Amino acid sequence: MLTGCLRGIEKEGLRVDSQGWLSTRAHPQALGSALTHPHITTDYSEALLELITGTHHSASGVTDELEWVHRLAMVGLGDELLWNQSMPALLPAEPDIPIAWYGDSNTGMLKHVYRRGLAVRYGKLMQCIAGLHYNFSLPDALWTHKDLFATNQTSQAQKSDRQSEGYVALIRNFVRYSWLLMYLFGASPAVSNNFLRNQNNHGLLPLGLTTSYLPWATSLRMSDLGYQNKAQSTLKLCYNDLPTFLDRLYSAVTTPWPAYESIGTKRDGQWIQLNCNLLQIENEFYSTIRPKRATGRGERPITALAKRGVQYIEVRCLDIDPFEPTGISAQTVRFMDAFLLFCALEHSPQFGDDGYCTESAQNFNSVVIQGRKPGLALSRNGIPVDLPEWAYEVLDRVADCADLLATQLSDETYRQAVQTQRDKVKDVSLTPSARVLATLEQGQSFHEFALSLSKAHTEHFRKTGLSAQEQELADRMRDDSLAAQKALEADKAVSFEQYVEDFHRALQAPQRD
Repeated sequence: MLTGCLRGIEKEGLRVDSQGWLSTRAHPQALGSALTHPHITTDYSEALLELITGTHHSASGVTDELEWVHRLAMVGLGDELLWNQSMPALLPAEPDIPIAWYGDSNTGMLKHVYRRGLAVRYGKLMQCIAGLHYNFSLPDALWTHKDLFATNQTSQAQKSDRQSEGYVALIRNFVRYSWLLMYLFGASPAVSNNFLRNQNNHGLLPLGLTTSYLPWATSLRMSDLGYQNKAQSTLKLCYNDLPTFLDRLYSAVTTPWPAYESIGTKRDGQWIQLNCNLLQIENEFYSTIRPKRATGRGERPITALAKRGVQYIEVRCLDIDPFEPTGISAQTVRFMDAFLLFCALEHSPQFGDDGYCTESAQNFNSVVIQGRKPGLALSRNGIPVDLPEWAYEVLDRVADCADLLATQLSDETYRQAVQTQRDKVKDVSLTPSARVLATLEQGQSFHEFALSLSKAHTEHFRKTGLSAQEQELADRMRDDSLAAQKALEADKAVSFEQYVEDFHRALQAPQRD
């Protein structure tokens, strides 16, 4: 059954000029439509590219396609570069950071207005932070396999419930152990002072004239300095069961929030946010991991999850690896497979009555800001435990899953991937965050370091380029995406106001059995 696992990657990166300043140009025509292209879109900013793979039954399949999408993007960037770091490049004044534009179709305007809402709620600067999302699913049959999980369920609805229960249990274990990912793969211990312009109490230390850092940090992106902890600080969704999770998410996207009500939905006749609720839409909920389900046309994520259950999970806490041209190594991909399989098979007790684990959140945050600190202890069921000791214990169990994958997929590099992570626990200097700081401590600024690697990676992809067949495919995808956007823009049957109203009306309250 393990040959039926699927994985896919979404990788973000800012377009910058040769000096490392954020691009204020429109999305390149050569890359097609950001609204309808199957592999290249934008996230918050017009300059924040998002490169998307399909799903693959092998780790090599997804890494090969990610490399191809990078080549596709680099050829179309002209004289611009792709910033290969999670913390931003040099940013202009906040009003000059361009919000992503998707044309004037109702679909495109909904995406644009949602991003306007993010700007008025959280500001533009922190939404230029980039990350990498890892999507993963196990074969449906695994969740009802009699030798793995005790179950008497036979109907399709019961199988869907069991699958959702399995994924939610996976998420609980991910929450318990994701501190380990921050230690192993956190790669943003420093930032340019250009990013800190509006923050007076950031708590960082100076490193040279233009860089700030924390000496033991692994991922400033995932700290209070970044996006994840600033948004919805009061929102604690339940990970004990899917219905309660969806109930709380539904409440968040339907309950007005006083601060947002004071802003309103329009200013000078122009839309500035989709509504005044705690969350405009489900995607505004930022977390380290999400349960996901593909949606139909006009269908909201809550409705899809409530009707058909969890289909896959999306891991959202991975930093871009600045040392890797695609932002993630082939070994990291294989380790993520093994780690997520471990989270699925490991016993997963429920959290407390509220379904949220404060202890796990505190462990995660401790590793984010001081994960490489000698003698750092985490809390396991209220008892202090040294980080290396716990890390080795978890890695031993992940290694069992890596052995399974190596055998069933005929890929020995799964075992090597776990050994590489053990080496990082033994020698902290091998972690990405330590490697970044080792370079900066030799005199390079954060900006010089990130710009140099981004130039090298961009040149690497441009030098490889596209074959004639690949270029033909790229041209066809570009032209098809532009034609699809024009077709959407030609449909004027419904006004945007009505479209927004219909969009909100499509949200259905989750129904419990």
